[in-house]
Amino acid sequence: MKKTGFLYDERYLLHDTGPYHPEIPDRLQAIYQGISEAGLLDDLILIKASMPNVKWVEAVHDPEYIHRFEEVCFSGKKTFDYPDNQMCTETFETAMLAVGGILDTADRVMRGEIDNAFCAVRPPGHHAETDRALGFCYFNNVAICARYLTDKWQVKRVGIVDFDVHHGNGTQHIFEQDPKVFYYSIHEHPSFAYPGTGREFETGNSKGHGFTKNSPILPGQGDEEYKHLMERDLFPAFERFDPQVILVSAGFDAHMEDHLADMNLSTDGFSWIMERLVEMAEIYADGKIISVLEGGYNLDRLPELAKNHMEILLQK
Repeated sequence: MKKTGFLYDERYLLHDTGPYHPEIPDRLQAIYQGISEAGLLDDLILIKASMPNVKWVEAVHDPEYIHRFEEVCFSGKKTFDYPDNQMCTETFETAMLAVGGILDTADRVMRGEIDNAFCAVRPPGHHAETDRALGFCYFNNVAICARYLTDKWQVKRVGIVDFDVHHGNGTQHIFEQDPKVFYYSIHEHPSFAYPGTGREFETGNSKGHGFTKNSPILPGQGDEEYKHLMERDLFPAFERFDPQVILVSAGFDAHMEDHLADMNLSTDGFSWIMERLVEMAEIYADGKIISVLEGGYNLDRLPELAKNHMEILLQK
């Protein structure tokens, strides 16, 4: 059985998005419930959130943006930049704690204290760009972690796999000129889904050309199309890239019972994806894989999906 870390902190529940928003604290409570009721907590190394050094946030986000986010948050305003970015006075600190907890988790993986981890954090991150919040996201958690790995730990090749139903526009844009980070996303086709990016011809720019790969999927598709595209696009790409660490933007909103999009991935389909990612981590990255929560909004399905996700990391 693997030494698997589980980043969870009740302070992540303090980010209040209001009564009608899909990205609510209950999501994390459902995830914790699924893992706890399956009897997995005793098998895990529990990690609490911590505040990061702001320089690591600034390695991805403009300092002026960070300052503006903090000021707007503390002013008591309920939205930031766009109406879907609902917030409260605790949102800035919660977002910082998400980043800090993930970086602490990365340190533990790199020091060999744990083999892999699942980071159940809020707010999510993959839509956040260098200077603007988008799609419920304020700081790009996975992008900050990837930059942290390349800068602090001198990792030469970080592979990111994003299976959230929505394309991670922020992550792609941050690394589209960086050959040290390979970004792969499989998502609902941008003609039909937010944020309208992530087409097949988007492959990176300048020195980063060829280090971005998108697999857009038409609405209504499910397990077989996901398997086909990942085998066609991701597997050979990682064989060439040979990542030393794999980061996962783990969004569970492509599930057939999740109504924020129009995909038909089953619970078993999610397990198949994660099993393949763990296998690739064993082949290329000495097992080092860090999974970070993005979307997933069906509170009835999240406990089961989280339980399966954690069992796959544990290799029980």
